[in-house]
Amino acid sequence: MTASWSLAPLVEERAQQHPDRVLATNGERAWTDRQVDAEASSLAAAVSELGLGRGDRLAVNLPNGIEWIITTLAAAKLGGVVVPVSPSLSVHDLRYQLRHAEVSAVVTIERWQGVDFLQRFEELLGDLPDLQYVVTVGEEDLWYDDRIFQFEDLVSSGSGRPVPRPAAYDDEEDLAVLYTSGTMGKPKGVQLSHRALVENAVRTAQVLALSAEDRVLTAVSFSAIFGFSAMLGTMASGSTLVLQPTFEAAGALALIATAKVTVLLGVPTQYQLLMREASFHPSRLTSLRTGLMSGTAVGEALVRQVRRWCDVLLAYGLTETGGVVTMTRFTDRDDLRCHTVGAPMPGIEVMAMDIMTGQLHGLESVGEIAVRGPNLMRGYLRMPAETAKVHTPDGFFLTGDLGIIDEDGTVRILGRRQETISRGGTQLYPRELEDRLRAHPAVDDVCVIGVPHDVMGELVCACIVAVEGAVITGDELKRFARDTMSVDKVPDLVRFFDTFPMTGSGKIRRRELARAIALSANALSAAAFGPPALDHPVS
Repeated sequence: MTASWSLAPLVEERAQQHPDRVLATNGERAWTDRQVDAEASSLAAAVSELGLGRGDRLAVNLPNGIEWIITTLAAAKLGGVVVPVSPSLSVHDLRYQLRHAEVSAVVTIERWQGVDFLQRFEELLGDLPDLQYVVTVGEEDLWYDDRIFQFEDLVSSGSGRPVPRPAAYDDEEDLAVLYTSGTMGKPKGVQLSHRALVENAVRTAQVLALSAEDRVLTAVSFSAIFGFSAMLGTMASGSTLVLQPTFEAAGALALIATAKVTVLLGVPTQYQLLMREASFHPSRLTSLRTGLMSGTAVGEALVRQVRRWCDVLLAYGLTETGGVVTMTRFTDRDDLRCHTVGAPMPGIEVMAMDIMTGQLHGLESVGEIAVRGPNLMRGYLRMPAETAKVHTPDGFFLTGDLGIIDEDGTVRILGRRQETISRGGTQLYPRELEDRLRAHPAVDDVCVIGVPHDVMGELVCACIVAVEGAVITGDELKRFARDTMSVDKVPDLVRFFDTFPMTGSGKIRRRELARAIALSANALSAAAFGPPALDHPVS
């Protein structure tokens, strides 16, 4: 147990105790605890010379890499606040988040996946009055004005200079403002303290039994809570973080083999893509000891398939909860590891709120999952009314997820409360239907959504990504559904997709799917109940 969960002193202590231990590697180059801590101190000193310090917000617009880690630690040393943004954001979303967070400086990749971020940020500097400096990561030798710097130049200029630290580190102060994925509305800036993030990350690392011998590959972007928490947990536990700039299945498989990765963290879609890759074979992955799967619904069939080559655990959490709320354990019964997201983490309370009465209940309860503990956000940035909406008077955060707390204290998630489908007066839970449909051997992934209907209120639409090479029709899938579930749960519509639109954190963009279905003439033109299924992919 640590007296404080502030990131900077925690990592500095690691660097002093084990200076030559490898903190991160990209498979070609390694960085030790001492090197990373020294470069973070140099960057912090240089940034402070620019006038940035305690409470100032520093955005990070980078693929996963060593600069991400150094920037996060540098901000922590100064008492600053990290604002992770994804390089995949549109210019409009990027402008909104930087303006909303009142970001003072940004560390950005120069060019990434066809986007010239130098040009983008030169334009944004005129639009964002709070944005004072842009720090670029790349190899181009370019002319800069007095507001644009290269990352390596700043680190070099700050070398040997003292870091102006806060008088005392307060682990209840913000470490980061992370934006929600926006799957159910506009993104919100979630204020998370050092304690909320670091303690939760350390607890998660403890359940995974991380040690100095582990090499951890995080397939999720550091800009998402799953990836950000994994980065912090690995730094704090003394393990080695294996860096892949952005997830790509063939490259990840090669990296697992060459870097001898022992722990793999990712969302279900990423595990599926690994197994679909031509170069996948369990014999290449013998170094894997365990893994963690989170971020979206996980079906039993996928869990069992992954566990043949990786002893994976399941976790449940949200951006607002600082990471993991519940998690399965190695000691859990087999059925619990496949059907539930496990029991609450130490120090976290989980209850179910009755949707009709608003009463909180414990074991053997169904309702909206409510969470209380030191892991919770301090609030939505500059949105006190929205913050109040999602908290009960006694401090529980209402997740918006419907679930069941079993008699043994484990949690099963049914789906989002807002995603409940009202079909002919019957309330249906998409997660339950998705789990059943995933059992079909030709179904690779599934997302169930509600489609407005003038008679039934909503129809059940099953959006399907078929297994590569499989031949399946909508009628066949409906017949399978009739054999496995009650008649009122059988999909009225079946739509096939090549891929689903995903957020940067690996969640399906349900609203985009709903819009795609709405554009399909057959989906909404039938005035009567039960229009025919389309059996071709929707692009």
